[in-house]
Amino acid sequence: MSAPSPTVTDGPTAHTTAADDPVTTGTGTAAGYATLDTPNGPFTVIADDSERVLASGWTDDPAYLSALIHRSLRPESLQRSVTLGSLTDAVSAYYAGEVDAPSRVEVVQLSGGTFLNKAWDALRLVEPGRPVTYTEFAERAGEPAAIRAAATACARNAAALFVPCHRVKRSDGTLGGFRYGLDIKRWLLDFEAPAED
Repeated sequence: MSAPSPTVTDGPTAHTTAADDPVTTGTGTAAGYATLDTPNGPFTVIADDSERVLASGWTDDPAYLSALIHRSLRPESLQRSVTLGSLTDAVSAYYAGEVDAPSRVEVVQLSGGTFLNKAWDALRLVEPGRPVTYTEFAERAGEPAAIRAAATACARNAAALFVPCHRVKRSDGTLGGFRYGLDIKRWLLDFEAPAED
């Protein structure tokens, strides 16, 4: 059974706060979204009223991203804004060269087990320009033998860029998978790579 699609509405032309026009969600919190143009195409962020990222990725379809959010956090409806304050500012800063800007933004994700939550936290600590292998990622998440589970954590990550699953590669140096395509993953890794002297 697929997740129900949220009701998506156009909102005001500026950041929406909870006091402006709250959006009802399954948890009683407000949700909004904004889409920015990037060198990799449109990038959409969905956030709750506490300015925490619920989902993000290279798409202009907020319903697609909403379906990635754990059912206990998933909004019933979304309201479009031009900006989401510090959240969309972090995306703009990233593309302006401040590649660690998304790591300073709060993200909330849930899963059915404890490993994915630990893995997503560990993934946020992978530094730009220093990609890790799935094996190293599993070790950082405290489960060295859980290599497949580490790959699953990347695949189920709803908050791309803010939880940088693009910084995980196979042990042979190849890229592995990426929800938004290997061209974007390669671009991001090249963009984050330290400049050679």
